[in-house]
Amino acid sequence: MVQAKRVALYAVVVFVLYTIINSPARAADLVQVGFEGISSAAQGVGEFMTELVN
Repeated sequence: MVQAKRVALYAVVVFVLYTIINSPARAADLVQVGFEGISSAAQGVGEFMTELVN
């Protein structure tokens, strides 16, 4: 089971590296979308907490 997880992890790492090397502009766009999503989620949590306190 541990070896299967290790193989899956290596496959994901190879895929990510291949994507970055093959099309760096697309990879940068995906990272930007991810960070925007995290930022929006954090902002939503902050607004919820602010409204909860008020």
